[in-house]
Amino acid sequence: MSETYAGSRGESAETEAQFQYIHSTGLPSLLNEVGCTLWVSTYQAGKLIVVRAHGERLSTLLRTFDQAMGLAVNPKRLAVGTRDQIWILHNAPDIAPQLNPAGLHDACFLPRHSHVTGNIRCHEISWADDELWIVNTRFSCVCTIEPNYSFTPRWRPPFVTALSAEDRCHLNGLAVVDGQPKYVTLLGESDVAEGWRENKVSGGAVIDVADDETIARALCMPHSPRWYEGCLWILDSGKGRLATVELETGRIQTMAELPGYARGLAFVGRYAFVGLSQIRETSTFGGMPIAEKRGELKCGVWVVDIKSGQTVATLEFQAAVEEIFDVQLLPGLRFPAVIGFQKEAIQNTFVVPREAGELDTERGL
Repeated sequence: MSETYAGSRGESAETEAQFQYIHSTGLPSLLNEVGCTLWVSTYQAGKLIVVRAHGERLSTLLRTFDQAMGLAVNPKRLAVGTRDQIWILHNAPDIAPQLNPAGLHDACFLPRHSHVTGNIRCHEISWADDELWIVNTRFSCVCTIEPNYSFTPRWRPPFVTALSAEDRCHLNGLAVVDGQPKYVTLLGESDVAEGWRENKVSGGAVIDVADDETIARALCMPHSPRWYEGCLWILDSGKGRLATVELETGRIQTMAELPGYARGLAFVGRYAFVGLSQIRETSTFGGMPIAEKRGELKCGVWVVDIKSGQTVATLEFQAAVEEIFDVQLLPGLRFPAVIGFQKEAIQNTFVVPREAGELDTERGL
């Protein structure tokens, strides 16, 4: 695939100068074909990155969130998990036409509130029947949020005997099926503080939340379970693989091998969008099969045709971003905006109930 350079539309001159990427020539047309916007989070760079097709090129939007991790997005709202808070942004579609350039944007997400969780090492998050579910890695549980509490534990692996801030099994991924939390991934079936580290190369597992059954074992740092087209998909991250899990036997079927530490997965049509990261020089990644290819690893998003297993498009970050955490797709919106806190726009953008009448301001609803 031939590559073409595209510059960013960052939050500041400094950010824009540092943030560089290349993409395959077919990626903008593919996003147009499927009618989606690509959303990417990176805790290492502390950014939410919105990737949009603009004609035959890409347009990228960067917004800063402290240690941005899990994303949950739909046409009405966006949730972003961060170091110690969950941020909720709502779409104000009537604001979008007022943004420059006029007529380009079809959505505008505005921060409305946050919930302070403390540093729970929030990993994946997902809407399930209109409730936000959070993978609480530090406390080895899946939780929800209520106003009076940091978090409300709703489920934990059967082998974890107590709610403790010890990251016992490195619970990290969550798949929702039919509006309910269904499958989780973890790096080790351990009940002691950071016990998952002892067998991180082959201790990963997938658990069915509904019946507490471990349905697959011997995985290498698995992440991002997803239910799609009647199949359970996962990323066997330490091997850089996109795979499916046979529910009856736990057999893992590799669908594609990719040049990075795979984490973050989203589907549309026949395509899987997979986040890839380079790996740090730390003991965490020691012994990983993918560490043998350290010098060849990429950071970005690879698009795989799940019918053939072939890579059909790529987005590679070349500066400022080395690790991807989550990848999401938002069908139906092609050029959304996100108002952040780093510029003055949030100070002069207002949304009020329609019955209050029109606002006589530069921006408002």
